[in-house]
Amino acid sequence: MQQNSDKKPDNLNEETKSSPGILSVLQSVIAAMFGVQSESKRQQDFENGHPGTYIFVGIVMVIIFIFTLISIVDSILADV
Repeated sequence: MQQNSDKKPDNLNEETKSSPGILSVLQSVIAAMFGVQSESKRQQDFENGHPGTYIFVGIVMVIIFIFTLISIVDSILADV
């Protein structure tokens, strides 16, 4: 039996599928909030990411956004 030298083990043959880091999740959530997420990045997020991570980061980002708007409006109204 001759072994094929160009055949790689299964774990090296496929692309490495690991969970995205927090910066990648944050970038994806911010891009999704502005509606500029690319299709390839979206597919990568759905294939490799955990939904709970994106949901949690999304909720935190929305809360930060709301409090930022409240702070801006309060500072503008304080000057009037």
